[in-house]
Amino acid sequence: MFNKILVALDHSSEASAVFDFALSVAQPKVSEIMLVHFVDWQMQDVSPWIGVATLYDVDLSGEHYDWSHQRLTREVETGKDWLKTLANKANKRDIVCTYECLVGNCNLGIGDRAKTWGADLIVIGRRGRKNISEMLLGSVSNYTIHHAPCSILVVQGSKTALTEELVDQVEV
Repeated sequence: MFNKILVALDHSSEASAVFDFALSVAQPKVSEIMLVHFVDWQMQDVSPWIGVATLYDVDLSGEHYDWSHQRLTREVETGKDWLKTLANKANKRDIVCTYECLVGNCNLGIGDRAKTWGADLIVIGRRGRKNISEMLLGSVSNYTIHHAPCSILVVQGSKTALTEELVDQVEV
């Protein structure tokens, strides 16, 4: 059904459910998956009212977050290693899977990357934030839905049982 599936991943607890859902939608020897993860290096300069939605990537321990070139390089390499592990799982299922860890704003980057790659589906997670937390932290999935060049499949986070049930239905 879908030939080119872009999977937007972060380091949240929902990432594995998003990846697994994308695998269940992909068809071996037919579909191609691209995994993307964004490291947002401008975050320290952006007001939380803008809707950055990537605060999970920041060290909130109270220590100054070092966005030096060395730190940025380390973040990107860690992201690539993580994505490579996931890509290997897809490749073992006869699904061609590539990956990219990009520096930039995920809100803008997901749709742009889907367009340039020619994706016909974006699989993305949603944490289920509401009201003030969504206003303060933003919503990457909401932004993507309104700006993406192709179909979007949103995997609801924090409802593991529901996600597993939907994966089983898609596999049938």
